Amino acid sequence: YKEFLQIEEAAVLDLSDEKLEELCSGCDAVVSCLGHNLTFKGVFGKPRRLVTDAVKRLCIAIETNQFKEKEPKKVKFLLMGSDGVANPSGEDDKRTLGERTLIFFLRYLVPPVRDNETAAAYIHGRMDSPNLLQWVVIRPTDLIDGRVTKYELFHKPPGSLFGDGVATRANVAKSFVDMILTQSLWDEWKFKMPVIHDLE
Repeated sequence: YKEFLQIEEAAVLDLSDEKLEELCSGCDAVVSCLGHNLTFKGVFGKPRRLVTDAVKRLCIAIETNQFKEKEPKKVKFLLMGSDGVANPSGEDDKRTLGERTLIFFLRYLVPPVRDNETAAAYIHGRMDSPNLLQWVVIRPTDLIDGRVTKYELFHKPPGSLFGDGVATRANVAKSFVDMILTQSLWDEWKFKMPVIHDLE
């Protein structure tokens, strides 16, 4: 597939609207796996709304392109979240008091936590937007390095906030590919926030 591969290296928030629209033009799917670097500057420095602002700009770019097309097509938008981010629909089980307290403090003390929550809230708020832009937020549990294995998707976190399973980065990547290429899987999970766990 290398003849179809185009690599563009840039800070997504530094791209102009026109360039972002150009990069999204003709795409059947757009995937955002952005995250903050795990350094002091990455966690506490700017941009503090990296994920949220990138998601907003990508959605606008996709819909701007659709508006220009005579026969606009559906576009899949996939966002990597975290199982620490609650589903804004309220479908997740209620966390324990200790977990809710911890998340409350993290939300106000660690900017990336709030960034991931607001990004999920923004994309979830697009439920009423035209169905030409369809989305899925895949929420990995504790991320580790490792090979591709079997994985399982859950409608909500199946256990506690910490220590109840892992997901390899390779399996998270595979789940994105599977969502894009397998229409029945996409139809099952579109407009939802599945949690991914490794089975092996």
